[in-house]
Amino acid sequence: MKILGVSGTITGSKTKIVVERALDYVKKIDQNIEVELLDLKTYNLQFCDGRDPKSYTGDTKKVIDMVAGADFYIIGTPVFHGTMPGTLKNLFDLIPVETLKDKVIGFIAVGGNLKHYLMIENQLKPIAGYLRAFVAPNYVFVHNDDFRNSKIINEDILTQIFNLSKEVIMLQKGIKTNFVKENIY
Repeated sequence: MKILGVSGTITGSKTKIVVERALDYVKKIDQNIEVELLDLKTYNLQFCDGRDPKSYTGDTKKVIDMVAGADFYIIGTPVFHGTMPGTLKNLFDLIPVETLKDKVIGFIAVGGNLKHYLMIENQLKPIAGYLRAFVAPNYVFVHNDDFRNSKIINEDILTQIFNLSKEVIMLQKGIKTNFVKENIY
């Protein structure tokens, strides 16, 4: 099994720090899981323009293939003006709809307003639902004050990140072993 952690921004460092921490926990929980980080800051993605995703080249093709090659995900995003950055929305637009079908996603958001946690409920979960992904019931919202010197200092947040990591593993393993796709047509 392979998990892809996505740092869904091209600015700042906090989102990547949180996603890396979640991936570190995944490694500690189950060493058999292959772990990969997709830091959108390190790729030059083209804007989605409606064409067949297979026709993209370069970094855009690499990123689409990375997402398609994973079995489950932890997706992190900053919250800007109450919403996700365009870079993450562009990633969702670039990937074929079937890419996330029947795969588990755990969400983490970072923001400066405590009410921004609602963005996960009101924006990310509906997108994941449209893409037919299974969403971990719990998620993590990390406030900017939970960081000091590029480290997460809030022990409660670290516990939440650990629990989210456990949850996505448990859900993905359960789906992989118990979910039977039936053709009803």
